[in-house]
Amino acid sequence: MRRYNVAVVGATGAVGEEMLRVMEEFDFPVAKLVPMASARSAGGYVTYKDEEISVKELTETIFETEEIDIALFSAGGSVSAHFAPFAAEAGAVVIDNTSHFRMDPEVPLVVPEVNPQDISRWREKGIIANPNCSTIQMVQALKPLQDNYGIERVDVSTYQATSGAGKSAMQELVDQMQAFFAFKLDESPKERFVHQIALNVIPQIDLFTENGFTKEEMKMVNETNKIMHDTIEVAATCVRVPTLRGHAESVTVTCKKDVDADAARETIAKGENIVILDDPAHNIYPMPALCVDRNETFVGRIRRDIYRSNILHMFVVADNLRVGAATNAVRIALKWIEMESE
Repeated sequence: MRRYNVAVVGATGAVGEEMLRVMEEFDFPVAKLVPMASARSAGGYVTYKDEEISVKELTETIFETEEIDIALFSAGGSVSAHFAPFAAEAGAVVIDNTSHFRMDPEVPLVVPEVNPQDISRWREKGIIANPNCSTIQMVQALKPLQDNYGIERVDVSTYQATSGAGKSAMQELVDQMQAFFAFKLDESPKERFVHQIALNVIPQIDLFTENGFTKEEMKMVNETNKIMHDTIEVAATCVRVPTLRGHAESVTVTCKKDVDADAARETIAKGENIVILDDPAHNIYPMPALCVDRNETFVGRIRRDIYRSNILHMFVVADNLRVGAATNAVRIALKWIEMESE
């Protein structure tokens, strides 16, 4: 089996670190691992399979000099915008976790459980885009319903963990909670979020647009239809909550056909990497605390609307650093390897 020279750009960040863990768990066919970061973080070390590997500075030429085959990017949109084309020009397939390339018509936007066939378009720019964390877990749960019932509309409210905003955002929650117990919450800095996040929820993720929706919400609208090759009406309300890991979503699906809850439950359960947790009588349902370090998407609270027979409600939870970022990127890479080997 061929092995590949793999670069992880942003290797010292929250998602980059998770990518390394997932690659190790999946026994990724690595010939040489080259962790990369900014000049500020270069020179440090990451651990991969019990080996300490030096982090190299990200430059325009490093992908060629290191003969990189696969480049996993997770270092911010501006970094990807500048450096991803250099990686692609050097012959690497780029799998980008930022939002920069997602809506580029020449760049496939991929969730392997939903639209793996789109990976074949990678040669158009040498880049494959990883969708937004909240979009990935939702479309995984929607795909079986789309195939069996057709979907007209999706209304979703998210409960997104602080890790979605990076390591410093997680630390801000921890610092504010410590300040609360020291009776100094009012003095705790608010740097990563526009409001206090401890003991609070913030109905804003990213900036507001002219239509009243935030950029995060519009990502869910636009990315869902690009991934699913459809024209589904999507309305999202994205909320930041005071948890560290795991995004949760309350999803209402308007189907084109009548849908029975039991049949829908069986249908969703057939989806790839889906786990059904749906036994309300015994208080069993998806929760962020149950999904940490897991590579599956959990679905529960599946029930038909009490007014309309074609509307289904469900609760969807996944580890945003894994399913919503690192695991999806690694699965794209593995699927790319599989397709290139055929």
